[in-house]
Amino acid sequence: MLTKFIVLGIYFAILFFIGLMASRRVKGLSDFYVGGKNIGYWAAAFSARATGESGWLLLGLTGMGAIAGLSAYWVVVGELLGVGISWWFMAKPFKRLTDKYESITVPDFLESHFNAKTHTIRVLAAVALAVFVVIYVSAQIDATGKAFESLLELNYFTGALLGFFIVLAYIFIGGFVAAVWSDLFQGILMFLGLVTLPVIAWWSITNGDGIVSGLHAIDPDLTNIWGNDPNPWMNIFAILGFVTIGLGFLGSPQIYVRFISIKNDSEIDKGKWVAIIFTLLTDAAAVTIGLLGRYLFTETGQDPEVILGTGGEDVIIQLIEYSFPTIIIAIYIAIILSAIMSTIDSLLILASSAITRDFYQKIRRPDLKDGDLTSMSRYVTLVMALAALAIAMAVAILTPDRTVFWFVIFGWSGIAATFCPVTILCLFWKPYSEKGAIASMVTGFLCVPLFKFGIMEMEGIGPYIEKLDVLAPSFLCSILAGILFTKLYPKQVDDNLIDNSDDLIYDSFKDQT
Repeated sequence: MLTKFIVLGIYFAILFFIGLMASRRVKGLSDFYVGGKNIGYWAAAFSARATGESGWLLLGLTGMGAIAGLSAYWVVVGELLGVGISWWFMAKPFKRLTDKYESITVPDFLESHFNAKTHTIRVLAAVALAVFVVIYVSAQIDATGKAFESLLELNYFTGALLGFFIVLAYIFIGGFVAAVWSDLFQGILMFLGLVTLPVIAWWSITNGDGIVSGLHAIDPDLTNIWGNDPNPWMNIFAILGFVTIGLGFLGSPQIYVRFISIKNDSEIDKGKWVAIIFTLLTDAAAVTIGLLGRYLFTETGQDPEVILGTGGEDVIIQLIEYSFPTIIIAIYIAIILSAIMSTIDSLLILASSAITRDFYQKIRRPDLKDGDLTSMSRYVTLVMALAALAIAMAVAILTPDRTVFWFVIFGWSGIAATFCPVTILCLFWKPYSEKGAIASMVTGFLCVPLFKFGIMEMEGIGPYIEKLDVLAPSFLCSILAGILFTKLYPKQVDDNLIDNSDDLIYDSFKDQT
């Protein structure tokens, strides 16, 4: 146990050092929120992927592999599609427009894009981010507590508080630069740890060739990539639910702020290869870890949750302890915490920007200069973090059987359904109007809880929506609402995008395709 704490002490010391070094570069609000728009492609790509994956990759997706079997690889397909489309077709036009508008947040971009006469879009964006980011961060704090409890035998609440205060400390000091640099460091750890573990575990199994047949003996459904329900439509909805998780990469602010911060177009061209390779290898490795763990630690017919925890979330922990000596186990503890913390830091900065810049400065106090808000940004970050901590503690007490995977997915879906359809239509549909964008955001925001707590409970259609989950139908409703309201309230002549930005977008799209 002492070895584990020593390794973790070194890991946390590196994070604090990163925060201190980053603080020297924070001279204004732009530095605190987007690193002065001077981030390189390695840092931007690793930061975007580490932020987009979070604790659900190491605890949630590995658990999904253990419970669902080969069909969990559909999540890998969906994420590859989402990341690929985002970096190949959306990042460059988005970067060009945010530079043109001098945007440092996604709400900045939306308001400038429509040359908005009111602050309605900015207010909606700030509210949506404040709500769903806090939920998303609370899910990550929950994952932190579970990780400390399983790996270090600490009390759940002690572990959650410890991880929370460590993350808060280094972003409070260094802002976005600290988040990106720490994400690069943590992303490298995640990549190496995830790719190495299934290779070592595979070779440690004496009969590696019999893994698939062994899984089939445990449960034939584990080896059926098309699903195990006798109703084929239910299987189709389940596969779509896995694949459409990747929709969240098509405009979520916590990821797209990396495109705002990156230096230039050429860095995006380099970064897209880093992002896609990272996604392919880490996601496929996570599912494989779940499958190997299920093979090793269950017997025929035994309930996996008895051995592998709720939703299979203990599978990676058991496989690590099975495969490695204590010193390597300690490093893997740091890797699991890296996956969680790399998302918490970025989300807290995103929520802070929504309140500080997008609401307080731009709406309430437009006379304030950016430099006057840097200190305020830190304290808003603290308040939002404490709100997320309170939710995480309450959920832990009230719902002890929760899983990290679906807790995270709810927050992820709320952000994605609110912002991704708007971003897509802004970039690729010229007629899109401000009222259409407002309709898209409101619809996406409301549909996530509607589908989760309303339609899923209905007889008949409810089980299908539960398999599909909330993101895909909410996303679709948001797109349709945007199109409908644009047709009803078309863009006026004086609402056209400034400086022929439409042409810029479409020329960029043609160049890439």
